[in-house]
Amino acid sequence: MTGLSAMERPLWAALPVPAFLLDAQDRFVAINPAAEGFLNRSAKSVIGRQLHTQLQIDAPLRESLARVRKGHATLFINDVAVATQFQMLASCNIQISSYSADNGPAGQLLVLMSPQEGVDIKNAGQSSKKAAKTAIGMAEILSHEIKNPLAGITGAAQLLAMNLNKRDQEMTDLIVSECRRIVTLLDRVDQFGNLRPPDCRAVNLHDALDRARKSAQMGRAAHMRFVEDYDPSLPHTWADADQLQQVFLNLITNAAQAAGSRGGTITLRSFYEHSLRLRRRDGQGDALPLHVEIADDGPGLPDDIAEDVFEPFVSGQENGTGLGLALVSKIIADHGGWITVTSNPGKTVFRLSFPVAPKQAADENSGD
Repeated sequence: MTGLSAMERPLWAALPVPAFLLDAQDRFVAINPAAEGFLNRSAKSVIGRQLHTQLQIDAPLRESLARVRKGHATLFINDVAVATQFQMLASCNIQISSYSADNGPAGQLLVLMSPQEGVDIKNAGQSSKKAAKTAIGMAEILSHEIKNPLAGITGAAQLLAMNLNKRDQEMTDLIVSECRRIVTLLDRVDQFGNLRPPDCRAVNLHDALDRARKSAQMGRAAHMRFVEDYDPSLPHTWADADQLQQVFLNLITNAAQAAGSRGGTITLRSFYEHSLRLRRRDGQGDALPLHVEIADDGPGLPDDIAEDVFEPFVSGQENGTGLGLALVSKIIADHGGWITVTSNPGKTVFRLSFPVAPKQAADENSGD
């Protein structure tokens, strides 16, 4: 095991809490068996990978690691939400210490992570939600100015439709439909930063994905190639169809913008994985077995924003507002779902996880 002496290895293996040894670039040098269980990954599969690609931590971890390296002191971060790449959520206490070995490389750190009883997904990341509310509240100021030109666009499209054939009218119908959807979204933004509670019903994830894809292909993703890898047996989820389409459209549009004028490929994938369960404080769990991945082959997220990409005003795009992913995160949280991102040059993947619709509701929807 690289980075540990023969004498240290038995103690390392016996540690009851997840332990990670990092090099000067925050890459895993070693992880103990408890950490393998926590990550649900083998040590071999993560050694050499950066910590932030395997763990999502609701704290400024990079700054904390740099502070420990500079001051050579132990740092404690208490009661912070941590999600693995497979979206297991836990509330943890984290201890970061400098690690010095004889003739070993400089800058190594030891990270100990002590999981707590569990965390309520609706209470995780409250600071992020408060910031999102502030950001959306500021967007209220722009709402009126956006609605006025949208009304003009809608009226112009409706006038054009009167003299077009049926095929061309599909384009104007899309313009009118999208303008109305944007106005609906702005109406929700006007409510002091609080979107209305989702109007949940049994929703086919593939229908929402297809509507978002078609809308994006008519606009900012017209230069992109799409690959669909759907599980046809996927059951319905319990969600607000309009809000779900907004989430997918934002993510697809972001992927297209990241690719730039060169274009690229956006892969839409759905699959079922029964093992994902988010723990609550009462010890029970919410199963989120339905997964959607929106992946692109663009340049990846800049390192300086990768950990904060769901925060308001954090954007990797020139002139970007940084509100899109903050809104996506809020909508998914309101649905009791979960979203994570992994990003490297050439591949960025947003994974969204959802509950299955109650059987009775799904049956009723199938009969409509």
